[in-house]
Amino acid sequence: MNLRQLARGKPCQVRAPNVCNGDRETTVLAHVRICGISGMGLKCPDILAAWACSACHTFCDSNHEHGRLLLLEGMANTLAILVNEGIIVAPEVEHRRPKLQKIVPRRLPPHL
Repeated sequence: MNLRQLARGKPCQVRAPNVCNGDRETTVLAHVRICGISGMGLKCPDILAAWACSACHTFCDSNHEHGRLLLLEGMANTLAILVNEGIIVAPEVEHRRPKLQKIVPRRLPPHL
């Protein structure tokens, strides 16, 4: 599945206050920039991106601190939608805490 093509026509998940234009026609896959994952000669994987309208994408690219946080939140929102729609399948958690079979009373100290 091409996540870049899938972003077309989707609602913006970055939703920067007083910036977002909400225009689904301009939605693209906006990639996060993380040192060691992207940069000179390193292409960020499409999974590390958010659906962003043109205004939010520009805002995130130009506003270092607040834009970066909004883009990360948008990435989490985008991933949640992709999982809920079955486009990305999340593996089951193998190491779940086992349920207690019975409740064992605590031993009281001998002096009580």
